[in-house]
Amino acid sequence: MRGQKPKVSNVIPMKGDLAAPVPEAPDWMSAEGRDVWERLAPVLVAKKRLEPAFEDPFAVYCEAVADVIRFTGDIAAFGSWYEVETRNGRQQKKRAVWGQRQDAIAVMNQLAARFGLTPVDEARVRVTGQGDLFDEILKTLDGAD
Repeated sequence: MRGQKPKVSNVIPMKGDLAAPVPEAPDWMSAEGRDVWERLAPVLVAKKRLEPAFEDPFAVYCEAVADVIRFTGDIAAFGSWYEVETRNGRQQKKRAVWGQRQDAIAVMNQLAARFGLTPVDEARVRVTGQGDLFDEILKTLDGAD
């Protein structure tokens, strides 16, 4: 190729190459929640699923993920149950953190579905619809004349 090499400033990016800016995590989020935001927000922005109106629910999802991680660490350190002596003998009781983790998992799963963060939900979000059901009927009617 003859001539001067093109400069990057002269190259016009193609429409698909333009990257949307990734919003900053809200100030009220925990450090662990921010880590989840920084990991997943670019993915959702690339898929056009993180509009400004959806940032707060996504922040809640990130906090739920952070809670699951934190509660799982507590369970690993202290166990998921403890024993008590009752009039009926020794009984095992679940620790409160076990229930907290279950609640955080439920919130995480519910919000993950809304953002298409599981394979099944990804497929549901990507579905473009059925199209126009009458197109096929009209084509057969036009051909019947």
